[in-house]
Amino acid sequence: MSDAGTDWQAISPKYVIEAFVELGLVAALPLVASTLPFWLDDVRFGSLAYLPVTVVVLIVAAVALFVPRRVRAVGYALRQDDVVFKRGVIFQRQVAIPYGRLQLVDISRGPVSRSLGLAELRLVTAAASTGVSIPGLPFEVAQQLRDQLIAVAETRRAGL
Repeated sequence: MSDAGTDWQAISPKYVIEAFVELGLVAALPLVASTLPFWLDDVRFGSLAYLPVTVVVLIVAAVALFVPRRVRAVGYALRQDDVVFKRGVIFQRQVAIPYGRLQLVDISRGPVSRSLGLAELRLVTAAASTGVSIPGLPFEVAQQLRDQLIAVAETRRAGL
């Protein structure tokens, strides 16, 4: 799949905030669990008590450093015959979905997304492997894109 001539659209930079909130929620349990040696008064771990929390903090910090780059790597493009989605920094993925294969275009918004004015657009086909979610779209853009994709898909139904 060639990127030449593809007009990639970026997602909202506000999605970085949502990604950091998700990271915080995912990291909360390991961070709390790694402090368990400090809760126990009877057991003396010495300097080893700091090892689990240090490892968890280093891993969370490393993942946090990649969040802005991971968000910048997400994009989509509307081409003549299909919509293309890309994501990934280390493991990159590009998916092209022909308009005629679209079965469902869905918008979802969680509490953090709503507070930031963002939404996630889901494109569903009959093949499970080509399901695509475009996160971090401004809500108005997601609505316009949904309506546009549905209109184009209706005119290009493949094999129906």
